[in-house]
Amino acid sequence: MSVETRSVLTAVLAALVAVAGFVDVLPLAALAAVLVVALAAGWPVLANLAFPPGSSAVVALGGLGAVAAVTFTPLQPYLQHMPVVLAGAVVLAFVNELLRRDGRTRLVESVSGTVAGTVLAVCATGWVATARVEGGDALVVAGAVALALGSAVVALRGRPWAVYLLTVVVATGGGTLVGWLLPTVELTTGAVLGLGVGVLVAALHALFDRLPALARRLPGVAVAVLPVTVTGVLVYVAGRVLAG
Repeated sequence: MSVETRSVLTAVLAALVAVAGFVDVLPLAALAAVLVVALAAGWPVLANLAFPPGSSAVVALGGLGAVAAVTFTPLQPYLQHMPVVLAGAVVLAFVNELLRRDGRTRLVESVSGTVAGTVLAVCATGWVATARVEGGDALVVAGAVALALGSAVVALRGRPWAVYLLTVVVATGGGTLVGWLLPTVELTTGAVLGLGVGVLVAALHALFDRLPALARRLPGVAVAVLPVTVTGVLVYVAGRVLAG
């Protein structure tokens, strides 16, 4: 999958997050579940894990369990059950290794890679948790707009440092614009959130862009989905710290 295709897919998913977050929590939770499944399908191949089917199952179960927990937790903090979900996912990661019948080669790499994929999938719950807070839908829109713009720019051809700098600038501008347009998001909050999203998009692109596994479809989709899932927790943290 080409970098242009991945960037367009990331931007489209970010736009869908913005729309879903503006509509209601349940559509956003459904979209977060789709992101989790897409990441789970491609992450084991992307990370070159020893037993892809089992690792995909663990990542999917951990991520979907986290989305359900955040969606249906009645009172704040909405992430209060996250430690239990992550602990269960770690146990499942070890169960996954016990089910292997290939001599359990690269055991440590397999366990750590599976747990890392689960953590990345769980990050998608940040979108849902943010949307459930009063005024959080505007923060979701700000983060998603910054992500969509930054993802579109990072695919440009040119010197890497210039492209990454432009990505950060455009994402910061997108977050600032939403902060200016929506009264529930302060200008400073939008700018800082956009800056963080821009740095995240540039960093993930630099980290994964040259991996040979991206020639295949599922790993390419996983890399396209990854900025969307990770930005979820960034938006949640920004909302808690900057917006209260």
